[in-house]
Parts: sequence; C-alpha cells; structure tokens
Amino acid sequence: MLLSYYQKEHIEAGCDEAGRGCLAGPVFAAAVIFPPDFRNELLNDSKKLTEAQRYQLRPLIEKEAQAFAVASVSHQEIDEINILNASYLAMHRALDILTIQAGFILVDGNRFRNYKDIPHACIVKGDSKYLSIAAASILAKTYRDDHMHTLSVQFPHYNWKQNKGYPTIEHREAVLNYGLTPFHRKTFRITDPQLKFSF
Repeated sequence: MLLSYYQKEHIEAGCDEAGRGCLAGPVFAAAVIFPPDFRNELLNDSKKLTEAQRYQLRPLIEKEAQAFAVASVSHQEIDEINILNASYLAMHRALDILTIQAGFILVDGNRFRNYKDIPHACIVKGDSKYLSIAAASILAKTYRDDHMHTLSVQFPHYNWKQNKGYPTIEHREAVLNYGLTPFHRKTFRITDPQLKFSF
C-alpha cells in the first residue's frame, strides 16, 4: 500500500513527468493533491500498471483529487532548453495551473528545480511509494499517450500509437527509412550499433 503523504503540515502536491526518454513529441507532467486520508489499493507507479489499468484509474484520480493539473513542454522547447530543464518546466507549469496552492511538493526522482518559495522533497522511485506521485505519473503518462495517438494518425509509419515515441527498434528503423518528422527532437542523438545509424 502506497503512503498517503510525506508530511502533514502543508497541502502536498505530488509531481511526475512522462516522455523524458522519447525521441519524439512533448514531455508531459502532472501535479496531484489528494485529501490526507485518501486511500486506494490499486493505485501504483504507472510503469507497473497495464495501459487498461492506467486509463481505468485516471477518472478515479480526477474525481478524488482535491486538485490536479497536466501540462506539457513541446519538442521545440526541449531542443532549446534540453530535456532535464524541460521536465522541470513541465512540472512547474502543472503546479502553476493547480486550482489549490500547494504548500509542499513531492517529486519523483532525485532532482528538481525550486518552484517559487515552496519547499519540496525528491523521492527516488517516489511513484511506487506515494499515492500523489503515482497518480501524477498516471495522468502524465495517459495524457501524453493520448497526444501521441493523435500524432500517429499523421505519421503512421512510426507507430507512435504503440511505442509512444520511445526509441524502440521499430521506431529507429522508421527514422532510418522515412527520416525525421517535424515532431522529432532534433537535439537527441541516438547511435544504434545494431542498425548502424545515428541522428
């Protein structure tokens, strides 16, 4: 069972991102504030859930959260400021649009850029430890997947509906055969010994 909160003194928002390791598309982030007594046995790290489970949990998260927000940073912005800074920016944008001001931020991972003057804690594998971070990971993942499904209609050769822009062998072969789309991150350099190409 995941933990409901890290501290009780302040309203706590859990944050996570999705799409950091992709070759194409934006990075998405979400912020979620749950009531301190929120419990759910099914809620877990999005990577440990099936796609069907993630989409089943999304409306529950949105209903039970006191506040939630999802934001993104485009592939162009990623190329301009790099993916680490883009991940921070996506989380900051999500926090910006929360309808309730967080008094404490709980972040998945080991690094975060200060948001205003609000204290935060970085939790390695936090999406498998805290409900709010797990919920944020699910929202970020499903909203980004929806976005990549939409883009895949324009560019079916890359099968983004399936690989979501991640560097699968299939995706890399498509880049080799068809080139880069306007939605690829141009500053990402991928060398694949098996396919003997890089971009």
